[in-house]
Amino acid sequence: MYFVVKVTAGQERIAANMLQNRLSKEDAPIYSVLVVEGMRGYIIVEAEDEISVRSFITKERNIRGILPKALSEDEINKLVEVKNLSQMIEKGDTVEFTSGPFKGYKAKVIKVDEVKDDITVELMDVVVPIPITTKGSTTRVIQKASKAGE
Repeated sequence: MYFVVKVTAGQERIAANMLQNRLSKEDAPIYSVLVVEGMRGYIIVEAEDEISVRSFITKERNIRGILPKALSEDEINKLVEVKNLSQMIEKGDTVEFTSGPFKGYKAKVIKVDEVKDDITVELMDVVVPIPITTKGSTTRVIQKASKAGE
């Protein structure tokens, strides 16, 4: 069964590492400790039952408690599903930077590297267009490339 444990926001990895270290020293019915990106303030613990989780997490720093309802395996699969943003971005799309030094700038995609999750873009509204390679997660699509057959 999977249980959601409340931790101090921003301390998810530290709390998970502490639990993992303690788990290596003790023999508890805890199977795994999971930190999910985007779930700020929570970690997931896979264990035999709720009582064993409660007894295992007591008196640990940065741990605030446990949610009363266990998660199903389908809910866990939705949380840990890898969402590759560069697969949604195609050559010719217009994107806008959401973070980094070019935040707010618009650019046209000239190349997509799905393996590395990188995109190469040329900034619009600049005098000299320079190709810039960045992670796909730092941009969002604002206009899809028009298809020739439509």
